[in-house]
Amino acid sequence: DLNDPDTYALLGRGLTTGVFQFGSEGMQRLLRRLQPTTMEDLIAVVALYRPGPLQSGMVEDFIKRKHGEAETEYPHSAFETILRPTYGVIVYQEQIMRIVNTIAGFSMAEALTMIKAISKKKQSVIDKATEDFIEGATRNGIDRDTAVNIYSLISHFAGYGFNKAHTSAYAFVAFRTAYLKAHYPTEFMAANLSCEMGDTDKVVVLMEDCRRLGIEVLPPEVNESSLGFSVVRDGVIRFGLGAVKNVGTKAAESVIEERQQNGPYRSVFDFCER
Repeated sequence: DLNDPDTYALLGRGLTTGVFQFGSEGMQRLLRRLQPTTMEDLIAVVALYRPGPLQSGMVEDFIKRKHGEAETEYPHSAFETILRPTYGVIVYQEQIMRIVNTIAGFSMAEALTMIKAISKKKQSVIDKATEDFIEGATRNGIDRDTAVNIYSLISHFAGYGFNKAHTSAYAFVAFRTAYLKAHYPTEFMAANLSCEMGDTDKVVVLMEDCRRLGIEVLPPEVNESSLGFSVVRDGVIRFGLGAVKNVGTKAAESVIEERQQNGPYRSVFDFCER
């Protein structure tokens, strides 16, 4: 359910360690400020969390407009339908392409060529595109000064625009992993710990996240631990033998295999002997 309130609550609290695309501290801060409530918000977050948009003030505008702290403004009435999902902020390449198509009558392919030329600073192509854009806009009833201003805006955002098809796929996977963390936190954290058990630093970070979530991580136990981290019961994870430093996978597997074949270890002497 892409409208699941529990998932958005988790995202809004920034409890996203281990969540695809949303796990960094910077992204967690952004999510806490934004308080996303829709998939459109998440798609925009993925596109905006880059040096250009962060430094340009686009992210600040997006957050303030979402929360009603700043008025959502559109450079031209024709932009409203295109920019409404992003609160009047130009975030995606597809939005720029649609604006160029609507204002100046460019085909979508021509619009994409223009965007690429601007972002790569191909001056000869830019000069030709500028003339064609202003000519097309005036032909569609827009006065020259307004057309020039719109083109200037497009030129500014062309370097920041991100491909929405790309960011949508990322946001969808991010939402699905956040959904799992929101509804199956013990299993989610056990799986993450098992994936990262070869990296002690990452294990420490994930175990700290378990504490924040109220999940207990029990120490390794030769009669209960699996190779990886395992769910003992809801809210309780058992440390994996394979994550114990200097034990190694082969040794851990042999301990587990012997236990499975001949029963629990009765003492440290029994363990050593077997």
